[in-house]
This record gives sequence, structure tokens and C-alpha cells, in this order.
Amino acid sequence: MSTESLNELNCSGIFQHRLVLKVGVLVMLLRNIDQSNGLCNGTRMQVRRLGDHIIECVILAGRNIGEVVFIPRMNMSPNNDTLPIKFTRRQFPVALCFAMTINKSQSQTLSTVGVYLPRPVFTHEQLYVVLSRVSMHSGLKILSVGSNGTVSDHTINIVYRKVFFGLLSNILP
Repeated sequence: MSTESLNELNCSGIFQHRLVLKVGVLVMLLRNIDQSNGLCNGTRMQVRRLGDHIIECVILAGRNIGEVVFIPRMNMSPNNDTLPIKFTRRQFPVALCFAMTINKSQSQTLSTVGVYLPRPVFTHEQLYVVLSRVSMHSGLKILSVGSNGTVSDHTINIVYRKVFFGLLSNILP
């Protein structure tokens, strides 16, 4: 298999081959490196300096805000058993952080939150989590899209009523 073919593979357990970083860009850590010092999966950081084998960053969220940390390149192996060969990539365990999922936003407090809802939220806990991430009401912006693709001023809290049928038959005599 050629080097170009290996670089184009996107598998579970490894990140994209090409990562372009600049000083000042926001990144998110994608592996637990040192949990006691705040280097956990999902930690947001800002790049201060770039090296060939290490990145110097400042932590932007959590109890270690403002701490300077060093992120090394790590060996990453794919979790895909269907590949015909076994290989390892040596890369930084970070991704650019322009947006994050609702689940990744848990335990983060942000001054500005923009929420994009292209379809109804599956559980109300998810909506609560994302709305509770912002520190001030004025920092919250929501874009909800209706079923016809136009901007909407509401979203639907989905409830699957089939779930309750089994519960009600056990409760009622």
C-alpha cells in the first residue's frame, strides 16, 4: 500500500493525516493524557508555540484554566480489524476546535454559545446541557431549522410514546 493511500485512510482510533496549526488557533484534545492536570478528552486549548515533536498550549476551560501544557506527538493505531495491514501513525492528539458536540460541551462554561439545531433534539437533557453551558443569557444564540428547511423559533422535544406503554401496563391494575 502506498504512503498516499495510507494517509487517506480515516479509521477509528486515528485522526486525519493532515493537521495544519498556527499560533493562536483553538484546539481540542482528543485523548486522555494526564487527567489530574486537566489534559482530558475534550479539553479546549489555545496554541502558543509549535515544535516538530511538541505543541505548547494554554488550557482555556476547566479547573486548570491558564495553565501552560505541552502536548507530545503520540503513536496512534487504528481500531479497524478489516484493514489488510497493521500500521501506526505518529501524530498530535488534537483537532481544530471551531465547534463541539453537546456531549463534549458538558462541564464547560462559555461566555458565548451558538446552538445549531438542524432537527429536533432527541432528549431534553441534551438541550438542557447545551443551554446551561453559557455564563450569561446575552451570550446565547440559537438557530433552529423547521421541517421545511426554514428558520424556526421553536424545536420539538421528542418523546417516543411506545416506551410508556409497557410501563403503564405494569402500574395500572
